[in-house]
Amino acid sequence: MKTMSAREAKNGFGLMIDTARAAPVLIEKHGRGVVIVMSVEEYERLSLLADSAANTKETVVEVSKRV
Repeated sequence: MKTMSAREAKNGFGLMIDTARAAPVLIEKHGRGVVIVMSVEEYERLSLLADSAANTKETVVEVSKRV
């Protein structure tokens, strides 16, 4: 994962966006990660995975209550 300081991200905003479209970018402030910038497509993919995992967990809980 590419890492940029907050200052680099601010001063090179276009570059950060272009980079984040290919792979997530970790933005650091004072040497500590504070946010990750990612493409909309990656966010949507991860959201679908999370929703699927939550639905699977709910189904397992429901089935285990019946047993």
